[in-house]
Amino acid sequence: MDKKAKKRIDLLNTRLQKLRLQLAGAKKQMDEPEEAARLEKEIATVAAELEKLKEG
Repeated sequence: MDKKAKKRIDLLNTRLQKLRLQLAGAKKQMDEPEEAARLEKEIATVAAELEKLKEG
C-alpha cells in the first residue's frame, strides 16, 4: 500500500466516524427523517470505498 492510499484510508476513517456521530444525532432528533436515510447511504458509500482500498 502506498503513502497516498494510507492517507486516503485515514481520511475515510475520520469521515466515517463523523458520519456515524451525525447519524446518531439525526436518529435522536428525527426533525428530518430523510436526513438519517441520506447519512446511512453516505456511510455505506464511504465504507465500501474503504474496503476497496484495503483490499487493493
